[in-house]
Amino acid sequence: SQDCHNNPSGQKGCNAKEEGLIVAGGLFISFEGIDGVGKSTQLDLLVQFLNEQGRTVCRTLEPGGTDLGREIRELLLHRKGEVAPRAEALLFAADRAHHVATVVRPALERGEVVVTDRYLDSSVAYQGSGRDLGFNQVRELSLFAVDGLLPQLTVLLDLDAAKAAARRSKTGAE
Repeated sequence: SQDCHNNPSGQKGCNAKEEGLIVAGGLFISFEGIDGVGKSTQLDLLVQFLNEQGRTVCRTLEPGGTDLGREIRELLLHRKGEVAPRAEALLFAADRAHHVATVVRPALERGEVVVTDRYLDSSVAYQGSGRDLGFNQVRELSLFAVDGLLPQLTVLLDLDAAKAAARRSKTGAE
């Protein structure tokens, strides 16, 4: 496994390469779910397994998978005062565009397995629903930001919100 912050489809009749699902032999997997659901634990287990299989793994996260992303994350999470919902969605999209261009796509082009803690589904959920911007608008903005790049697999982890909150309080996670 390498720290990427510094530096297919098996359906019959589907050509994953032509559909844009595979980038130069790489594999793209995202993990989604609320804080405290266990994404980090499952990511750790997957990275370990893939490394044991001899795969080169790029583990990353959103927001904050690049220096610019960490600055945007800090701005959004710790800014005094409210950020307008559209501005928030645009800032997350800017982070994602830079992250994909500088971390995700290059790793895929090198043939690596990219595993990410969150991707555009989080924006659709948090900004689309939580900030009342609408699922379709946020999805379209996110797809524009990533030039259409979607993971081959998204793992959605689900847990009761109260149980997730209890886990977060034990680990000190935000």
